[in-house]
Amino acid sequence: MDHVETAASPEPSAPKTGEFLSKSLGGRTKASDVDLDGSNVAYWIYEPLHVTRHTRTILVIHGFRGDHHGLLRVVDHLPDMRIIMPDLPGFGSSESFASGGHTVERYGEFISSFMSALGLGADTVLLGHSFGSIIASHFAAANPGAVNPLILINPIAAPALEGSKGLMTRLAVLYYQLSARLPRRLGLAVLRNRAIVRIMSITMAKTRDRNLRAFIHGQHDAYFSAFSDRRSLLEAFRASVSGNVAQVARNLRLPVLLIAGEDDEIASLPDQRKLLELLPDGRLDVIPGVGHLIHYETPAPAAAHIRSFLEDHPA
Repeated sequence: MDHVETAASPEPSAPKTGEFLSKSLGGRTKASDVDLDGSNVAYWIYEPLHVTRHTRTILVIHGFRGDHHGLLRVVDHLPDMRIIMPDLPGFGSSESFASGGHTVERYGEFISSFMSALGLGADTVLLGHSFGSIIASHFAAANPGAVNPLILINPIAAPALEGSKGLMTRLAVLYYQLSARLPRRLGLAVLRNRAIVRIMSITMAKTRDRNLRAFIHGQHDAYFSAFSDRRSLLEAFRASVSGNVAQVARNLRLPVLLIAGEDDEIASLPDQRKLLELLPDGRLDVIPGVGHLIHYETPAPAAAHIRSFLEDHPA
């Protein structure tokens, strides 16, 4: 396996957003970057269009192989919130960690450094999607009082290598391991193969809206392969399948909102209900007719649940 690969991901042409993102979103957006521990991290701030007594700053942690683009539809439906979204180190426009592995613990250290660099205080809301739910929950458990409250969308509630999805997870492990061991050019071609990316996208999408499905596939085509190198990708994948929220649930001494998809095959609803029982102060909101792509398919209900939760737990 290669240990150094500096070639950046090919920059794809941006997909057409059309009816799925508002024109006002661009006016809220400010792109920036910061150097942390020898790595450059890109991040975006979305200022509120109007400030209310419930306006909060929300730090968003995206999922595996994603970047900040994936949560834009949720951001768009929260015009009264100030939202900050970095591309995690190793993904999107951010560099890999200059030292240390891409583990859940290392990403937690990144959150600490990032919050410190931006002057984000304990009233910051932390939100994680999918793999980001693992990172966010472990960070909150290890750093009590650092954020409040915690919101998890499509949270990874149970071990990935166990249960009915264990076989598919093991096949995915082999896929990433093989891609890392192949010659560099061939390995990258396998990881960025458009047919494989499309199969993943088709499998996860539940909507019957043809235009929305086309939007989702376009987003995955454009951004799912924007990782910095195979080493960091394999490390992050191993972290994503070895960790889960349930591992730290009993140590989450803050209000936690779980937003689950009724038809999520990656983070199943029965597992969400078991996770809820472990949380000292938890709430579970279930969105019907959607799977693991709440952030793409049902951003309005997700935003409504977030707003309601924050009204119940003011700064």
